[in-house]
Amino acid sequence: MKNDVISLDKFHATSEMNSLLEQTLRKGARLLLQQAIENEVNEYLESMKSRRDFEGRKQFVRNGYLPEREVQTGIGPISVKQPRIRNREECSEGYSSAILPKYLRRVPSLDAVIPALYLRGISTSNFQDALEAIMGKDAKGLSAANITRLKQSWEQEYKDWNKRSLEGKRYAYIWVDGIYFNVRLGDDRICFLVILGALPNGKKELVAIHNGYRESKISWTEVLESLKRRGLCTAPELAIGDGALGFWSAIEEVFPKTKQQRCWVHKTANVLDKMPKSIQVNAKKAIHEIYMAPTKEDGLAAFEVFLKTYRDKYPKACACLEKDKAQLFTFYNFPAIHWQHVRTTNPIESTFATIRHRTRQTK
Repeated sequence: MKNDVISLDKFHATSEMNSLLEQTLRKGARLLLQQAIENEVNEYLESMKSRRDFEGRKQFVRNGYLPEREVQTGIGPISVKQPRIRNREECSEGYSSAILPKYLRRVPSLDAVIPALYLRGISTSNFQDALEAIMGKDAKGLSAANITRLKQSWEQEYKDWNKRSLEGKRYAYIWVDGIYFNVRLGDDRICFLVILGALPNGKKELVAIHNGYRESKISWTEVLESLKRRGLCTAPELAIGDGALGFWSAIEEVFPKTKQQRCWVHKTANVLDKMPKSIQVNAKKAIHEIYMAPTKEDGLAAFEVFLKTYRDKYPKACACLEKDKAQLFTFYNFPAIHWQHVRTTNPIESTFATIRHRTRQTK
């Protein structure tokens, strides 16, 4: 391909994509904390509505917001706005938040609450008890009803994101995978069909997250057709993913011009799985020499050496490697500076590694 088709001189570091997820989680944390504070204030005002000043007016009323403040959480700093409560009788005791005390700069509760809410799930009926166990008996504002409303707002936000316009978008590369999490959404583990895209300027962004079946052509077709309906008219130059995905049959119909690259990490694991453990170390090194070769010709030569070495004793392993031969070497047709990024689905794996870790920690 021509180098001017994709002007990616340097990919943004994987940490940037991790940062995107962290920003998303922090946004959820901010909404959670802000909702809790608002609910706490509303409950306080409701409890004080019978209190009147000497002129018969309500003693406690809202009076805008205090300056925005930053508090530290387990997933980084978040900014919140504390509602200001006016006490018309200044000589009496005023309002003080139990959730966000005046001088608090760190919210320890969110370290446990956010992973539980986002990644593992917690019964809304048990949420208030969990909050009290973390923050104390004075914690209010996150009742089961409030959590239900908050979840509904998040669901709506996700639906709106899935309907966003993609007019004018163009992705040089896309990485695809089916990601499983140990979340409590029924008897089966749910699979999220994920597409991560690289824009021509090198910036990576989440393109799609849908639940579905990893090996299903129908599931992936629905995802790709949705992208096309919303304005993604230019086919990505290259798609990178595991060979077992139903994605490949789908993209051949929806974006037939997109070139295909099989993930070498997935392929290596599948090949080694068909070989005894005693030789896997040496076999892995031999595979590594294939896709790390400086040229396509050298890679193909190393490919043939592997087959010659192991075919007689381990025909299934070699058949697995040969199955996607053409699609394993596509990355060599792209700029060499991009090879380390486009021969595996590591951008997706590293992006979701933190979430997988948290789901394991919150079992």
